[in-house]
Formats: sequence, structure tokens, C-alpha cells
Amino acid sequence: MTDRLDLPPSAKQSDVLWFLPTHGDGRYLGSEVGARHVSLGYLSQIARAADELGYYGVLLPTGRSCEDSWVVASAMVPLTQRLRFLVAVRPGLTEPAFAARAAATLDRLSGGRLLINVVTGGDPLELKGDGIFLDHDERYEVTDEFLSIWRKLMQGEEVTEAHKHLQIEKGQLLYPPIQRPYPPLYFGGSSAAGGAVAAKHVDVYLTWGEPPAEVAQKIAAAKALAAREGRTFSFGIRLHVIVRDTSAEAWRAADELISKLDDETIAAAQKVFARFDSVGQQRMARLHGGRREKLEVAPNLWAGVGLVRGGAGTALVGNPDEVAERMKEYMALGVDRFILSGYPNLEECYRFAELVFPKLPLKATTGNDLGPAKNAGPFGEMIANVVPPSQRKTAAG
Repeated sequence: MTDRLDLPPSAKQSDVLWFLPTHGDGRYLGSEVGARHVSLGYLSQIARAADELGYYGVLLPTGRSCEDSWVVASAMVPLTQRLRFLVAVRPGLTEPAFAARAAATLDRLSGGRLLINVVTGGDPLELKGDGIFLDHDERYEVTDEFLSIWRKLMQGEEVTEAHKHLQIEKGQLLYPPIQRPYPPLYFGGSSAAGGAVAAKHVDVYLTWGEPPAEVAQKIAAAKALAAREGRTFSFGIRLHVIVRDTSAEAWRAADELISKLDDETIAAAQKVFARFDSVGQQRMARLHGGRREKLEVAPNLWAGVGLVRGGAGTALVGNPDEVAERMKEYMALGVDRFILSGYPNLEECYRFAELVFPKLPLKATTGNDLGPAKNAGPFGEMIANVVPPSQRKTAAG
């Protein structure tokens, strides 16, 4: 089926981003058992680990269940050196001129390490709580208008525009960002309205972790829309990951992650998701149907996270070779960046880097440059205070 689709060229290398869990973290889904305080100290541990391990960046989620992503990113910038921060702008919730000033400031203060995640929103009830009373397609109209103004401001233009929802008169950004023309725009929209916005404005089109055949169809459709606008963009995918030394261990960890969930909790979560008008959320829900019985929806792709978590609801599950191969399958469709997370995010940040990074063709800008680790904690300790682990491996043949 994918052979007949007009896909972008296969990605030869990839960037890998991790996740700052500003809405909570722990060992189990839907349970206080093993839960962790999302404190400045804990978030800084994850950010520093991702920076040290060589992740390209981190995603900060947005919404009323999260700590504010801009405030958190600002706190993380001085604690890190290379890590980029994928932070949300919310058309309709903020004005483009204010958002442009915030983005330019954070880009300058971080030394050009800001990435922008454009989030239109998919929960009508939450949006009303934020003062937004627009239907699905109207919100994408606002997003289109917002980005038209925001992009021009970020490029130093004096902007006067009057749209259906937004207007600005002689707006100007006096302090430009470091990245030109502006920090890259990431955006995910599975609906027709979302696709139209992506085609006109964004740099990276995102999808949640659907089976490869479905991702291929989305990528081909998005590529075609962009071509009509005379544009191209990169493609990224948002997934959780559960990787262990063996496949059996990984699947046990997946089962353990949802072991504290009862049917009532799952039903309550699915009832909330049913009110969303997000097409992407609807596609996620269809993968599992709110049932535990058949959660492996494609080889090594597990939909258990989506039983109680909105948004990204699938995880790659397997041993390092399996997970790397599944990622390369997405790369063959044109995906050149992965936004990953795991429970708990601190330990899984290390685990994924240790087990899977060596098996991926990472871009030159990704991965630490410290060389093979010797006396470096979880990467290997001196044997009997004398022998590096690498010498033991060599001696063993």
C-alpha cells in the first residue's frame, strides 16, 4: 500500500528528543503508587540528563494539567548547554505580538535553542475554561492568522493586518531571535483544517505514533498539501518507548505500567477523550477502543498508554534491536525526528540512550561528544578498581 504513496525521501539520519513531564511522572499509569513530585529539582535532573546524553532537545507539554512550559523552559536554559526546548505557542490563547516577544527573548537567552510547538487545542471544555469559545475549524482559522502575523514579526517586518479573528496595526519586534528567520515551527494536525495550516506555515509536521501504514498515508497527504503551497517540510513522530535488554522483559514492563489500572478508571478516561474534537485524538482512541485485549496494534507498537493518557498514546516496546528497527521503518517513510518519553522519564531517558542510541544513525548535531564512557556511573564502573569494562570485553573476545 505504501509503495503507491508519494512519500518524501527516506531519512538517512534522525534527531531524537526527550520529554519533560510537567504534568506528572511515575512508575505506573493512573496511580499514585510510585508517583513523583514534578519539582524544579526533578525536572532539572531530566533536562541535565538529556543534555549530557546527547538528545537533540526536549518537549514540554502544554495545557491546564501542566506547569507552564515557557516558565519551565526558562528555568532549564541556564542548567543546560546544548539541549533545545520545544515550547508551545497557543493561538487564540496568546496574541501573536506577545508570543513573538517571548519567543525571541527565550531564543536569545538560550543561545538559539528554542523550538516552537504550535498547539491549537482539541478539548472544547478545557478551551472554554481558557476563554476560547470557537469550534474546531474556527480555531484553525485563528492559527492560520496567528502564524501569518507571528512569522512576519519574527522576521523584523512592521505588520499591519486585519483578519476575521485577529488584527494588528504597525506591530514590530524590536529584538530579533538568534535563529533566522525564526525558531523552527513544529505542528501536528490530522484534520483537513490542520493540514491546510501546516502546508502554509510550519517547518516540521508531527504525527502521533500510529502504525507505519497509517503514518505513511498522513505523510503523503501532508507532503501533497505543502507542494500545492510551494513548500516542503520535515516530519516527526511522537511516541513513548519501553525498551529492555530482551523483548520478554520489555513486554513485562508494558504490562506492569498499566497493572494498577482498573476498568472504571479506563472508562472514565475514555469518556473524557470522547468529548475531544481533535481528529488526532480520535485516531489514537480507535487503536485500542478502550479495551485491554489487543493493545499491540502493529509489530512492537503498543497502545496501552492511550487507555488513560490523552495525546500520544502508543509506545514502541521491545529489545534494542527491535525498537531501532521500528524507528528505521518510520525513517523510511521520511520521519527524521523522534519525540520520545518513558515512565519514569528520568530512568528511561538514560535507558533509551544507552541501549538504542548506538543502533541509530543519529545526526551529527545529536549525541554527546565525550567518547566512550569509562568511569561514568551507569555506563560502566572500573572492575576491581583497575580494569575498564572495555578491556574485559576485548579480553573475552
